[in-house]
Amino acid sequence: MTPDEIGNIIRIARKAQGLRQDELAAAANVGVRFLIELEAGKKTAQLGKTLSVLTALGIDISMTAPDGTI
Repeated sequence: MTPDEIGNIIRIARKAQGLRQDELAAAANVGVRFLIELEAGKKTAQLGKTLSVLTALGIDISMTAPDGTI
């Protein structure tokens, strides 16, 4: 998954929930500028803040190790 794809998923979920960027930013305790950049696919977005945004939207993520052990 790319930063652009993550940003697009966040934007789609935010709009589907009827949230403005400032509302989501407040719910996730991040700045509006951060959210704007995240939705635009910023490659250097902070992981902790990104996870806060995903949590605020109710989006779960999962990872699988290459050997399938996780």
